[in-house]
Amino acid sequence: MKLLTVPASRGVLWVRSGFRVFFAKPLAFSALFAAFLFGALLLLLVPLAGALLMLAALPLVSQGFMLATKGALAGQTPMASVFLEPVRGRRPQAIVMLKIGLIYAACSLFIMWLSDWVDGGTFNALQEAMTSKTADTERLDVLLADPRLSAGMLLRLTLASCLALPFWHAPALVHWEGQGAAQALFSSTIACWRNKGAFTVYALTWSVLIVLFGVLVNSVFILLGAPKLVPIAAMAGGLMFSTVFYASLYFTFSDCFEQHPAAEVGVDVPPAP
Repeated sequence: MKLLTVPASRGVLWVRSGFRVFFAKPLAFSALFAAFLFGALLLLLVPLAGALLMLAALPLVSQGFMLATKGALAGQTPMASVFLEPVRGRRPQAIVMLKIGLIYAACSLFIMWLSDWVDGGTFNALQEAMTSKTADTERLDVLLADPRLSAGMLLRLTLASCLALPFWHAPALVHWEGQGAAQALFSSTIACWRNKGAFTVYALTWSVLIVLFGVLVNSVFILLGAPKLVPIAAMAGGLMFSTVFYASLYFTFSDCFEQHPAAEVGVDVPPAP
C-alpha cells in the first residue's frame, strides 16, 4: 500500500464522480440509503444502547457504500448485503471493524457531552423550540443570541472535523488491507492530512452545492406561489445529496491509496442497464 498526494482540484472530481455513479444506478443507491435510514431507526429504538449502536454502525455503513460504488463501477447493481460484507467471513477482520465502530461511537458521545456542557443545553433547547408546533419567536431569539450556543456549535464542528480524519479511510483499510484498528486510524489520519487541500475543496464544493440548491428551491417555489412545497423539496434534495456523499467516499479512498487503479476518479461510470 502506498499513500498518494493529489492536487486540491481533485476534491471537485470526487463530488462529480459521486453524482455520476449515483445517476448510473439511482434506484439502487437510493434503496441503499433508505435501508440505512431504516436500520438506524431500528437501532435507535433499542433501549439505553440504541444511540451507541447506531453510532458504532456508521463506519460499517461508509464501507458498505464504498463497496457499492466499487461494484457499480464494475457494472454491478448494489444490494443491501454490502453493509454486512465487511463483517462476513474473516473473524479477526470483523472484530477489528467492531473495535473501530465502538471507538467512533465513544468519541462521538464524548463530543456530544462536552458540547452540551459548553453550551449549557442551549442547542437542545433550540432544537425543541424549532420543532415545537407553537413557535415561540421570543424564545428563539433569546437562544440564538446566547453566546454559549455559538461556542458549543464551534466546538462541535471542530471536534467532529478532527474525528473524521482517523475514521475516514479506516474501515476501507481494515476491509481491503487487513490493517489493525490502530494502524488503520493512523494511516487514515496521515492520508487525509497529506491531501488536506483536496478534502478542503471537497467540503467547500458540497457546501456551495447545498447553498445553491437551497436558493434555487426557494426561488422557484416562491415564484410558483407554492412556498409550502419548499420543505418537501428540501428534504428530497437532502436525501439525494446524502446518498451521493456516501457514494463519493470510494473515490476519496482510491485517490489517497495506490491500491485500486482501475477505479480512479475520472473513469467512465458504466451506464445503467
